[in-house]
Amino acid sequence: MATDRTVADGRRPQGKVQQALTAAHLYYMQDLTMEAIARELHTSRSSVSRLLSHARSTGLVDIQIHSPAETAGRLTAVLRERYDVTVHLVPMPDHTSEVDRLERVAMSAGRLLGRFLDSNAVLGVAWGSTVSAVSRHLVPKPLRGAEVVQLNGAGNTRTTGIPYASELLRRFGAAYGAHVQQFPVPAFFDDPETKRALWRERSMRRVLEVQERMQVALFSVGSPLSEVASHVHIGGYLEPEDYRLLERDRVVGDVATVFYREDGTSDGIELNERASGPDLAQLRRTPRRVCVVAGVSKLPGLRGALAAGLITDLVVDEPLARALLA
Repeated sequence: MATDRTVADGRRPQGKVQQALTAAHLYYMQDLTMEAIARELHTSRSSVSRLLSHARSTGLVDIQIHSPAETAGRLTAVLRERYDVTVHLVPMPDHTSEVDRLERVAMSAGRLLGRFLDSNAVLGVAWGSTVSAVSRHLVPKPLRGAEVVQLNGAGNTRTTGIPYASELLRRFGAAYGAHVQQFPVPAFFDDPETKRALWRERSMRRVLEVQERMQVALFSVGSPLSEVASHVHIGGYLEPEDYRLLERDRVVGDVATVFYREDGTSDGIELNERASGPDLAQLRRTPRRVCVVAGVSKLPGLRGALAAGLITDLVVDEPLARALLA
């Protein structure tokens, strides 16, 4: 497996950042051992190790892995041809637990996401268990004029959802130096007419207009079948009658609390009339749509999202990718 290591520059580091940058240049660009770097910097080997870790976690170092493995390359190529998506494959053994799969895929997505964002970008974020995990692994990349906007409301009859959603969004805002736009509405309205009336309010129109300008959308696939339960299915958002309706309408998954069937259709799904997330047609207009998904139990939901044309970039674990083609 070949590794291309590049060290970012163009900034004026000081203190620890300067030391980390120097250590990174010596290690990645000049192939010095940690012992040699420790001698050169008059410090210990363990200190060098910490400096290199700091360089990676803060984005001073960007490590890209180019795998010549035939199986992985063929898998991503077939997925691209079949579904017209760019696949970012996360290798792991089949016996990896669902929890570990989610964490590893989220870590890869967190380190990848910054490459899709530039200054003045608008990033739309759909809350959920997977995206929350992604938010813990973001690599800082300060941007000018960037915005992060919440795509779907998080309130229900038990909670406003504001503490949960605001902490998740705060991590994205802090990583990218972006202004955060929250969306303080219920995940699902009791009455579609209430939603339509609220959408006419200027305060809501302001957020909806930011959503319409987003260049990148980040989301996962919600599923009632997932072994690592989707937040929308365990957080008190759905009532027993709602589950009955979803079963009746043959729903296999949701994106930003908007539901669809395995063939990608969403017409006639009653719950979508009350959902606060963007309709799927609006989501398809977003230039880059990054879906992060882990675990074979999410296969039907992933198939549906692909059939609906919701994804341009797919960050996925290798066993799920193989199951998708099986």
